[in-house]
Amino acid sequence: MKEFTFHYGRGSKTFSLDESKIIKEIRMPETPVMEDIPQGVLDAIYHPIGTEPIDKIIKPEQTVTFICNDPTRVANSFDFMPVLVNEMNKLGIPDENMQIVFSLGTHRLMTHEEMVEGVGEEVASRIKMFNSDAKVAEDFEYFGATSRFTPVLINKRICHSDHIILTGTIVHHYFSGYGGGRKAVLPGCAAMETVRHNHSFMLAPESGIGKMEGNPVYDDQMEGVALWAEAMKKRGSSVFLFNAILDAEHRFLRMFAGDYIAAHKEACKFVDQVYGVKIPQQADVVIASCGGYPKDINVYQMQKTMDNAVLACRQGGVVILLAECEEGSGSAVLEETCRRLGSVDAIEKEIKNRFVIGANKAYAVTRLFKKAHFILVTALDRQMAKDMLFDGAVDSVEEALAAAEQYVGKDYSIVLMPTGSLTVPLVEG
Repeated sequence: MKEFTFHYGRGSKTFSLDESKIIKEIRMPETPVMEDIPQGVLDAIYHPIGTEPIDKIIKPEQTVTFICNDPTRVANSFDFMPVLVNEMNKLGIPDENMQIVFSLGTHRLMTHEEMVEGVGEEVASRIKMFNSDAKVAEDFEYFGATSRFTPVLINKRICHSDHIILTGTIVHHYFSGYGGGRKAVLPGCAAMETVRHNHSFMLAPESGIGKMEGNPVYDDQMEGVALWAEAMKKRGSSVFLFNAILDAEHRFLRMFAGDYIAAHKEACKFVDQVYGVKIPQQADVVIASCGGYPKDINVYQMQKTMDNAVLACRQGGVVILLAECEEGSGSAVLEETCRRLGSVDAIEKEIKNRFVIGANKAYAVTRLFKKAHFILVTALDRQMAKDMLFDGAVDSVEEALAAAEQYVGKDYSIVLMPTGSLTVPLVEG
């Protein structure tokens, strides 16, 4: 027997396994960690990809808007935002000429305390901070429609500065290919109807993890952001990207800056190198951790780990997912949809007839049940887990394994995914 400890919520879960059953423990390849974060930030913005260095772009007394991640995305903004803000000061931009807009997409509003925690006390005490609330129609400006008829409605707060700096981190995304880049704007700072229409393309078979061009969600986002960026250019505004890649312990590996398209594409190549991991075969049982808080803050965010973990599981196998879900489901619409419809097929049928944000997550969660059984190690309310059609919700990995035997028997193989929200299993050959 061998002991393992996986992240769970703000703590961890320890369990023991028969080592002979384990065919692969999926971990990121050893990658050097960035030792000097401030210097890494400066190197990125003064040696950007596809644009001039930051000091050739920024002029004294101009205005700057930073777009920052909400708490559901691990970004470590508190590490790089002080460096960026102080560098703006050196280039002649006073604090009162800067603001931060948090790209919530359709997520709940952030509290002031969460904003402070996100960017750090120093920056929060100096710079104005705002939520982008997708539900407040008058907060958005219209920039036309994409060829797929998505109305491009973008928060006005990011439309009237001399420079808009998109920040965040990049991981694989289960239907839009990759996070980061254009996503800071769409869906991050887009209106509800914009997000709803764009996300409806997740139903297309061409959407998926690690897919860019040819993925209708990605292509539509890129087209929508291009309409906005072109309008910004005509107004004399620039759009500048700063994205980072973290490891499973939330340490910086690389930083990329510059053109929001070119720099993002280069960053995604690096993401594939550090997050894509080969496995010899799919297993009977996959034991995965989301990576702890905030990756497992609720079912809404946990679902992304489900998509990664199911890639390592054989048809009819079991995924045991460690996800505390301290905020429950994360979506009343997700709960209501599952409870009201009560089956995978009914959820799929309704979402294809009428696409609704929140209900789309019910589809994203339950569609995976056609391949594997999902047993949660979680603090989630047991009735809620049942309503959302999970095969079980228990307190320990040992309980989950005992429950899994009804589906795979006692002689089962295991793949371990301690960083399931990051690593993407790739079957060799």
